[in-house]
Amino acid sequence: MIEVRNVYKRYRNHYSNGWVLRNVDFTIPRGVSVGLVGRNGAGKSTLLRLIGGMDFPDKGKIVRNCRASWPIGLNGGFQGSMTGRQNVKFVARIHGNGQSVDEIIRQVEDFAEIGGAFDEPIKTYSSGMRSRLAFGLSLAFNFDLYLSDEATAVGDKAFKEKAARAFKERVGQASLIMVSHSEGILKELCQAGIWLNQGEAIWFDSVRDAVDAYHQSIKPA
Repeated sequence: MIEVRNVYKRYRNHYSNGWVLRNVDFTIPRGVSVGLVGRNGAGKSTLLRLIGGMDFPDKGKIVRNCRASWPIGLNGGFQGSMTGRQNVKFVARIHGNGQSVDEIIRQVEDFAEIGGAFDEPIKTYSSGMRSRLAFGLSLAFNFDLYLSDEATAVGDKAFKEKAARAFKERVGQASLIMVSHSEGILKELCQAGIWLNQGEAIWFDSVRDAVDAYHQSIKPA
């Protein structure tokens, strides 16, 4: 279960110091998968980073009563001078939780499908290769909750279908919190929805209702 309690978040820069998220408050029950919808810049990726523990609220708190992944689709955590294999081995030792390091490496290598590049430095990878590696690495661990930031948009058509199948296999075993521009995958994999609008989060028991509310908000006046 995830509890988000009166969370505020902003990033100060030359352009703005307004709140990205304001008084966001909801609870995600165990076993419920949630789709996040909203305009570009609404705070969807920010909310995922906060839930995953990669960033922290300015106000409020987030309670995780489960083992949550980092946001799949964000691949900035790799060490560029290390190879893909070395990066995976390093992460596996930290997050393996009793899983075999060698088995995790094998799973990631098979899933990412990047061939000999697996033993080349990450800094030589294209963005697509980094994303494939990050996706495979995230799915190699037995998390209770998987966070996905446009992860199913990675790669060619065949890899996208493979990514979608991987998420479907997780449904029933673990929960998802998913950001995707593909409303079809949200409706297929998620039960509930959260619409982020002007810094606020509106909960819907049906992801279809959340998508409909978002569409109503962007209709021309």
